[in-house]
Amino acid sequence: MKADALFDLTGRVALVTGASSGLGARFGQVLAANGASVALVARRAERLAALKDKIESAGGRAEAIEADVVDRAAMKRAFAQAEGSLGPVTILINNAGIAPSARAIDATEEHWREVLATDLDSVFFWSQEGARRMIEAGKGGAIINISSVLGFGVSKGVTAYATAKAGVVQVTKALGLELASKGIRVNAIAPGWFVTDLNRDFLASERGTAIRKEIPIGRFGEEGDLDGALLLLASDAGRFITGATLVVDGGQVVGLRG
Repeated sequence: MKADALFDLTGRVALVTGASSGLGARFGQVLAANGASVALVARRAERLAALKDKIESAGGRAEAIEADVVDRAAMKRAFAQAEGSLGPVTILINNAGIAPSARAIDATEEHWREVLATDLDSVFFWSQEGARRMIEAGKGGAIINISSVLGFGVSKGVTAYATAKAGVVQVTKALGLELASKGIRVNAIAPGWFVTDLNRDFLASERGTAIRKEIPIGRFGEEGDLDGALLLLASDAGRFITGATLVVDGGQVVGLRG
């Protein structure tokens, strides 16, 4: 089979959380470019509308849906809106996340709860809702959770974030095991350091230079470096892969493990 057919997503409906910027916006565009209709979910409505226009101008199909991933009622409305506009969701990308820093002895309960609610709880509950709807639709599907290299090795100041991302790896394994018989594959991608609008200045700093030196490939992740992993796990190219986490980090985790 040729690659274009193997990775083709024509006729599928994808829902991407955290789609208003960064990796999520890229995921939405890549899925649409390969044939999927895409529901773009995030809190920033104006950015979503702009991304929807960009996708449609390129010949794709998209729906912008304003929702906070920690709001369970908003979650149900988001799925309903996606289904009403595009059809049953068969690809779910749990990308939304936050990464505020705090040293362990200084972190407040509010900090801990906010990070875990956004970065871990939402992954489970959106996966649960998505799986229920995929089963009801009788179509099966693919769920892709976004973890991090910090789910495998930690740095100072990211206790809550690293804990949540490690939890995402375990949730992915558990859901992959339970949902395989339902025709639903559940996998994760663990990116390393990627340059985004949120961290561009930090990665350009002295600390960023030190981090870059720890990456065997010798650079940070760039736009497009996750496209292959995303399409592999979303398409029939990855039809025998479930419960796995693909680390895409330029070799950083290998270096941490020695």
